Amino acid sequence: MSPGLAYRCGSECIGTALLVGLGTGAIVLGAREGGASGSALALAWFAAVAVPIQLFAFVSGAHLNPAVTLGVAAAGRFPLTEAPAYAGSQFAGAFLASLMVRALLGGAGHLGATLPGPSGPLPVVPLEFGFTLALVLSVLVLFGLERPARRLELLLPAAVVGLSTLMIGPWTGSSLNPARSMAPAVVSGDLHWVGLYLGAAILAALVAAAIGRRTVGPAEPGARAASRLSKTVTKCGANLLGFGTDVRVRPFAGRPENDIEHAARKGFQ
Repeated sequence: MSPGLAYRCGSECIGTALLVGLGTGAIVLGAREGGASGSALALAWFAAVAVPIQLFAFVSGAHLNPAVTLGVAAAGRFPLTEAPAYAGSQFAGAFLASLMVRALLGGAGHLGATLPGPSGPLPVVPLEFGFTLALVLSVLVLFGLERPARRLELLLPAAVVGLSTLMIGPWTGSSLNPARSMAPAVVSGDLHWVGLYLGAAILAALVAAAIGRRTVGPAEPGARAASRLSKTVTKCGANLLGFGTDVRVRPFAGRPENDIEHAARKGFQ
């Protein structure tokens, strides 16, 4: 592993530990107090994602999520050869966080593990797939910009996670992140449903990559690329709902490049 990759992987490990520690820590504290409101947990998860992104976006790109890494790599916006190192670092950070949460706060609330709600496991895959798809697409929108992302724009993935927590948290626990699902499940010993969450996240990442590869090209101006991606997702949704809107997109053009190193050189405004 090159020194540059090791440095970025260290950032991914620390950033994912912050994300999982802050988010699941809020769940554990809420469980100890008899339960936290959906809005409080949504705010906690928004902060859990926003803080490490703001801290590490200029270092490693702040993927913080194996599904995001898989999605951007499959879309041609990140070196596929570096994806395993990134994912391994993210899982390591998540496990470190879950161990620290158990040591500091106890094991209430299954350590924040994602579990099906009262409706059972049936809604888990479609809901997790839909919001993980939205999350990875939000990251691809930022990767499609041909200028440094502004700090406010970097809040987009965090907003998706916060909205997901508010909307589907009662039914699925709102994971969207294989590392976030796996670590508390393993540390708490509750592995019954983790496969559903992992499968939904992986599938969503690959579908997002397919959409992104056909819509966000590195040679396009960032605003146009983001606009085309947004319009395509809207049209796909209209087709699925039966509105009969045609989807016409241009094929992926241009050469893949390492957006992370490009962003690290230019910095984020």
